[in-house]
Amino acid sequence: MKPADWIDTAAVPPRALPATVDAALAYLAEALGHAVYAHWTLARVKRHYGSLAEAKAAQPAVLKLLLAHDGAVEYWERGRLRTVPADEAPSPETVLTRLLHTHRRRFRSAASSGKEAAVPAAAKTTGPVAANPWLVTQGPAEHAWLARAGRFAQPHATANTLGVADDAQALALFLRDRAGRSPHTLRAYGAELRRLMRWCGARQLGPLSDLTRQQLLAYRHALQHDEGRTAGARPPRSEATRTRALAVVASLYRYWYDTGYLHANPAAGLSAGSRARAGFAPTRLIPPALLVACDAWLDAPESDAANTLAAQRRRAIWALYRYAGARLAELAWSAETALPRLEAEAPGRWTLYVCGKGRKARTIPLPTPCVTVLRAYRLGRGLPAEPPAHEALPVIHGHKGEALQSAGLYREVKAIFAAVADGLQAREPAQALLLRAASPHWLRHAYARTLVVDHQVPLPAAQALLGHASVQTTAAYAKTDLTQLRAFVDATFTDDGL
Repeated sequence: MKPADWIDTAAVPPRALPATVDAALAYLAEALGHAVYAHWTLARVKRHYGSLAEAKAAQPAVLKLLLAHDGAVEYWERGRLRTVPADEAPSPETVLTRLLHTHRRRFRSAASSGKEAAVPAAAKTTGPVAANPWLVTQGPAEHAWLARAGRFAQPHATANTLGVADDAQALALFLRDRAGRSPHTLRAYGAELRRLMRWCGARQLGPLSDLTRQQLLAYRHALQHDEGRTAGARPPRSEATRTRALAVVASLYRYWYDTGYLHANPAAGLSAGSRARAGFAPTRLIPPALLVACDAWLDAPESDAANTLAAQRRRAIWALYRYAGARLAELAWSAETALPRLEAEAPGRWTLYVCGKGRKARTIPLPTPCVTVLRAYRLGRGLPAEPPAHEALPVIHGHKGEALQSAGLYREVKAIFAAVADGLQAREPAQALLLRAASPHWLRHAYARTLVVDHQVPLPAAQALLGHASVQTTAAYAKTDLTQLRAFVDATFTDDGL
């Protein structure tokens, strides 16, 4: 490969990589903010560090290999810096190729860019459907099912301000306008719409603009009574989730009716909507004793030294959800926003930056127990103990890719709950059952309750840490325990207070 044929599109202005492999690797190390390839010998170590004592302190893994081999190589792969004997390392060209593929959104081949520009515009998919990531992921059967207009649609009427002719295009515009600001909202809306589509498919109904009020009421009845689980509809289990499912459907039809795509709204009054949100009360809480049990299980010594990094990664994931109160998807790496990321304002004073709902960035100070775990994990990955300024690396690496995404993060937390539940099964089966039902979002509830109830953090401060749009949502955590209110009453109406 020719490094000079690759363009760094993030540079201003975009620039080509240096002509040689070594120079291109050095450029990538500076651009990405971490080491990517280094070939070490004893002579180079002495020249670089001045003494073997300094080298041992700075590069213990490298020096250990050099005692038994002529050379050692550090190279970046799948989110971590690996150190191997020189005769077992991939070539510099291979490492460069892998890095360019991993960061293919940033580094583009000049040849492929030219080919892309040469594609005729007519050959490309256009319109709101092609621009919507959720609709693009649907299969051919779903696209064919949506690409129609039902009895309530008026695709060619002058009142149709959307200017589209079928449900697929109208749905794409709804998702753009109602959920386009946040990938989390888009994913949630997509899940509920897919649920409705599966229910319709099992009953040979559709398209969406053809559903009558009676059919939508039947769908509501199915959700409320958990019907159709075996028919592919997968009804939600909790009352709050069922209410949200209906709210998404009602919002879709209201949007279509208001914009003139439908000449009637068959979903009017289908959902209580805002009343459910006003009555929000967190119930999925993990008792503090069980959180301590999970902490103890993670702190137990690892018997298999080969899995040390995997254990450190699991502790880091747990610490971030436990001590930062982040939502599940907020810890999944996004190359577009370069979030989440860690920053150290001073030794031991770390901050986590995440992208929350509505694509709003949020800063979360991390407590010392969390920083200690993250520091050990970073050292295990071959990174500096303290994150340097403007580091653009995934906080949690993946074993098969550069970063662990939402599904992998979810599995790791569930594995912790399952392992601790196994240890509690014999003596405390009820607590074991509770842990098996828990998810990462339960840790967010526990974090919020610790702030609001246990430590009486002012609601505006807790709201900022949690990223709630409304302070009423934050205040709802105070409803889960009467201890604080009882203490206020006792202090008010004692003999001294009367």
